Amino acid sequence: MEYRYLGNSGFKVSELTYGNWLTHSTQIADEAAIATVHAALDGGITSFDTADVYANQAAEAVLGRALAGQRREGLEIFTKCYWPVAERKPNDTGLSRKHIMESINGSLKRLGTDYVDLYQAHRFDYETPLEETMQAFADIVRQGKALYIGTSEWTAEQIRAGHELSRQMGFQFISNQPQYSAIWRVIEEKVIPTSAELGISQIVWSPMAQGVLTGKYLPGQPAPADSRAANEQIGGSIAKFMDEDLLTRVQQLKPLAEDLGLTLAQFSLAWVLQNPNVSSAIVGASKPEQISSNIAAAGVKIPADVMEKVSEILGSFVVTDPAETVSPEARLV
Repeated sequence: MEYRYLGNSGFKVSELTYGNWLTHSTQIADEAAIATVHAALDGGITSFDTADVYANQAAEAVLGRALAGQRREGLEIFTKCYWPVAERKPNDTGLSRKHIMESINGSLKRLGTDYVDLYQAHRFDYETPLEETMQAFADIVRQGKALYIGTSEWTAEQIRAGHELSRQMGFQFISNQPQYSAIWRVIEEKVIPTSAELGISQIVWSPMAQGVLTGKYLPGQPAPADSRAANEQIGGSIAKFMDEDLLTRVQQLKPLAEDLGLTLAQFSLAWVLQNPNVSSAIVGASKPEQISSNIAAAGVKIPADVMEKVSEILGSFVVTDPAETVSPEARLV
């Protein structure tokens, strides 16, 4: 495993971050979840990402149990707030001061820790003044409940506005967590240049396009029974990538990976890590062997001509429109 600085700070994270969206308390039993976390630790992963909305707060608790007994100072724990949780009452959502303060306290309790290393706004809240949100984050940092602040899926303009307020309020706003993969590149035109200018870096989610870039989904064939696409509860999020022509092109990427001694999953993780503004790629797993295999992507250098070939193969299926970075216009409760 290799480690990178997160934004313009002295804080390092592992190149791969273990994430438990759609797995803990949803796709796999708690015992299997704990086993995958331990496999991540064994492979040198020290960064762990979760959110209060995952399995409606239950995923944080599973991660907390999985990390129990580990030396806290040797871990980097991230969580997020914004989406409706608990009973989904009017103040159980958004980025108001009330919800942020109550959310951080609940997350700390479920995770079994006194602080998180990184606390993130899971989306932008159009219904709360940005000053209110950033002041709440500033207070959380001063209280020692979070060491650093980040965002997820904010536009370049929102990142710039938040960064300016954080500078005025005297705390470090150092990261953004967007979707990013060889297929989904909507952050490249605006978010990444703005972030690089401001000293912010990316912790990217879905670097394997929710499993499509592992090559396990074959054109003309049903999804494997144990896969995300075959799971009615969580499979909807992958639908936009399940195009037959796209799946055919993904199969054409396999020789590029094999020439580098990599599986397609490892190659896809290494692809996002070639971007200098990406500090870490989030990986999830339903089995320990999956996370153990993914770890081989750390430290891999992909030649420039191979990176160009990826773009040629995927062609028009590559999504680049910055307008695809979007938060809900209104809260969902």
